[in-house]
Amino acid sequence: MSAARPPKDRPRPDSAWAPFAARVFRALWVAQLVSNIGSWMQTVGAQWLLVGHDAALVTLVQTASSLPFVLLALPSGVLADRYDRRRVLLAAQFAMLGVSTGLAVLAFADELTPGLLLGLTFLLGCGTALMGPAWQAIQPELVERGQLGQAAALGAVNMNLARALGPALGGAVVAAAGAGWVFAFNAASYLGIAAVLLLWRRPPAQAPAAQGEKLLTALHAGRRYVWYAPGVRRVLLRTVLFIPAGSALWSLLPLVASRSLGLRSGGYGLLLGAVGVGAVGGAFVLPAVRRALGAGGTLAAGTVVFAGVLAVLATTRTFWLAVVVLLPAGLAWIGVLSTLNAALQTRLPGWVRARGLAVYLLVFQGGQALAAPVWGALADGLGLTVSLLAGSGLLLAGAVTVRRWPLHDTRAIDPTPSDHWPVPPLVFEPGPADGPVLVSVVYRVGPGNRSAFTDCMDHVARSRRRTGALTWGLYQDGNDPERFIENYLVASWSEHLAQHHGRLTATDRRYEERARRLLVKGTAPEVTHAFDAAAGAVVPETGVTTDAMNTSG
Repeated sequence: MSAARPPKDRPRPDSAWAPFAARVFRALWVAQLVSNIGSWMQTVGAQWLLVGHDAALVTLVQTASSLPFVLLALPSGVLADRYDRRRVLLAAQFAMLGVSTGLAVLAFADELTPGLLLGLTFLLGCGTALMGPAWQAIQPELVERGQLGQAAALGAVNMNLARALGPALGGAVVAAAGAGWVFAFNAASYLGIAAVLLLWRRPPAQAPAAQGEKLLTALHAGRRYVWYAPGVRRVLLRTVLFIPAGSALWSLLPLVASRSLGLRSGGYGLLLGAVGVGAVGGAFVLPAVRRALGAGGTLAAGTVVFAGVLAVLATTRTFWLAVVVLLPAGLAWIGVLSTLNAALQTRLPGWVRARGLAVYLLVFQGGQALAAPVWGALADGLGLTVSLLAGSGLLLAGAVTVRRWPLHDTRAIDPTPSDHWPVPPLVFEPGPADGPVLVSVVYRVGPGNRSAFTDCMDHVARSRRRTGALTWGLYQDGNDPERFIENYLVASWSEHLAQHHGRLTATDRRYEERARRLLVKGTAPEVTHAFDAAAGAVVPETGVTTDAMNTSG
């Protein structure tokens, strides 16, 4: 099975359904839908088994599902960048199949204590954390870059369609036959994704970008990239301002169903189903909403709607009103999350994509995991009404900040790899671990361009740091004001070669070209590479021991 997209009968490129023209995307979407239905059936079964206990214990189901992302998201991102993402996904599917089977067996044997239930839910969360970065990172391999927004929305539709079907099915099955059967269905649901992945053959060009990196080195590279990518940091900030407050709905809805509305498991499933129906319906209108409001407007509107839903749930005791108000909650949730996900996907280059997405998943799932017990404790101490109103207030406060901290414009970002640096013509061949390496670039800038040049070099500085520089500085020669010297330090020769081949993007190249257009006409940058003097490097061709090797490149 290949990722080729048929040229005929495909939806319009700007259609919400355009990604379905890609065969592998379509097959994985269907298999994921079945798996997500199983996951929601299990969530209903697990939460309903604990409804008779205190509120904090019920909310710990969400914590057990989300906490593994706090612990494993970053290492999982390294694995997805270092190894074949298809194999990482397959390993996660089979691991979750084993854990779900154990959960079902214990449930049928009536040996499933709250501790065992939460522990096995945590292990399932570990499997989800392992596959999360790899799953997100393969999306640009399946659809065109311009369709990533639609693909993210369809992913949210998938989750919410499952939320519309899974809880209702799970509630009915739990009421009719017991929780063991929902756990068994969830175990079987992993087989569909595994089958599609086994048939998919990734193109040979999709080689792991971090294959030669050690774990800690790769983790540090991912952290460094995110820190020096303002657009990525802004997506993470918007996630922090939405998810912890928004998670009040998922944490407290079982208690709203049982305590405020007096419902059984089937009724709770219908409430979750209403959220899913709203999200699926929202997929039809989201493209128009984005065109009318833009990314920032969609974020603000979705956050305000979600805040209104929490406020209504805090005060209503009427089942039908709760169902009606949860419909726009689904639309708001999918609108916010698909906007954030698409904004991140379009910013991350392939070599660090899984690690960047792992940081996003860490913030997303970690925000839910840490907030859930807080909402449970607040509900136990001050009541459901106060807890839901507090979540609504926090969401409104976050919506106000959209104008001050909007998402950066993605049209200026092109993460396509750019191999535009020549190989350094050194007089000896350094080893991969040799270093650190001091790279110096000398520019000649005329008097009228110096201020503009330093402004352009701010972007170049972030590019250098994102791709491997430990330190960076720009200096002006005191004896020759036209002469500017850029110095940056890279940890090893292999790290610097990674800058040359694989890490630079078309955006990085554009920043460099803007700065070089300001140089004195007829001059070009002079590049030298110097190695650590303490290493006492020996050049075999001359037999001379030297403390530093410099060469123009």
